[in-house]
Amino acid sequence: QKYLCSNCNNILKKALQTLCGHRYCSACLSWIVRNNKNAICQKCKEEDPSTSSEGSLLAEERAFGDAAINKEISELKVHCVTLGCSWSGIMKNFEEHQSLCEYALIPCHTGCGHMVMRKKLADHLENGCVNNVTTCQKCKRSLSSSEYQSVFDYFLSFSFFLQQNRSTPLLNKDGCRFSEVGCSFRGSKEKIKEHEKTAVGAHMLLLLQHIKQLKASLCTAAKAANGSIPQPELNLENKLHVFENIVAVLNKEVETSNLEITAFRRQSELDQNIIRGLELKIAELHRCLTQKDAGLSSLHKSLLFSEQTSYDGVFLWKITDVGRKLQDSVTGRAVSLYSPAFYTAKYGYKVCLRVYLNGDGTGKGTHVSLFFVVMRGDYDALLPWPFRHKVTFMLLDQNNREHIIDAFRPDLTSASFQRPVNDMNVASGCPMFLPLSKLQSPKYAYVKEDTLFLKCIIETN
Repeated sequence: QKYLCSNCNNILKKALQTLCGHRYCSACLSWIVRNNKNAICQKCKEEDPSTSSEGSLLAEERAFGDAAINKEISELKVHCVTLGCSWSGIMKNFEEHQSLCEYALIPCHTGCGHMVMRKKLADHLENGCVNNVTTCQKCKRSLSSSEYQSVFDYFLSFSFFLQQNRSTPLLNKDGCRFSEVGCSFRGSKEKIKEHEKTAVGAHMLLLLQHIKQLKASLCTAAKAANGSIPQPELNLENKLHVFENIVAVLNKEVETSNLEITAFRRQSELDQNIIRGLELKIAELHRCLTQKDAGLSSLHKSLLFSEQTSYDGVFLWKITDVGRKLQDSVTGRAVSLYSPAFYTAKYGYKVCLRVYLNGDGTGKGTHVSLFFVVMRGDYDALLPWPFRHKVTFMLLDQNNREHIIDAFRPDLTSASFQRPVNDMNVASGCPMFLPLSKLQSPKYAYVKEDTLFLKCIIETN
């Protein structure tokens, strides 16, 4: 619990400790102070609804960094909850892991709208991303990775045919495979591979120019022979026609692919709209579930309160974690505790107890102080005022040997026993109810298993 922020209830980030002893994330405290004038610590309000002490006021300049807690948090053992990931370590290394986790879902950086596992991003870009396209330098059309590979395969087939009919090999160990038709690019195997992927349009243009040159040279040779074309040249011209047809078919394939890409993009946009609509519905359902959870929590608290409520003027208060709560009272973290409300009758006075484990007033630091509080109830208009019933306090010895008992009758002139104007009247009772030395003495069993029992009896006759 000590590692959780008093505002967001998440693990503390850059923990700050306030004067009242509670801890906040640096960003949470800054937000509270920025958006609330004279903000009061929420934890202090929960511990004491009527608190208005100077120490509970929140201000960034009055808070200090809690280096010890920050160090403890940084060394907490944690593990990644991403499905499939087995990473575990300490908190200070967790943010670095989050940026590298191979199983984390991340948005595709091309803006295609898909969430993909980090380790599958490369495969998504290669085979599934509609926005990962290559632009033809000649026609300015866009091709996806798979379509580009189909075009490249056509050119490899074409280069093979051309290589079979040339005395000089088309393949150059240090240069582009299209160097025979005019491409001058040279480099390492990796650079050549990248070049051939990005220069499809330029290579197509070079091939067309080369075909035209071959065709022109054939026509010139035919005229020089007085119209008589040798049979080998006729065969070469026929092959050139075949290559021209290949290029034409390739262009048609590209046009067909572009139409398919356009249709696919339209369908993708429709799918994205459907997905966005479903995401909005999921968000709305989540909001409704959150509201219902809050309602159930409220009902659960009401049920617990109802089970603990007494309606006969007799109330037994069980206080657990006495050691910690006594220490909190000593340090000022939580100086007092309020009991649940109880009633003198079904439609009677609404009251509660308030205990200072480290004392209050004349008993501060030496005694347990126990007080009686008259609260504003639903039926106050029908009740006689001031409150005049005798009140008896008991601290139970859990060995049933020596209970501590004190009683008082209300001072009818005191504001503590008039009809409440606010939620609670000023508490009144016994500031020196029990010496602390006696509470902690091993001779008695007032505290047993870190628990004590206080009993209040209101004389209703």
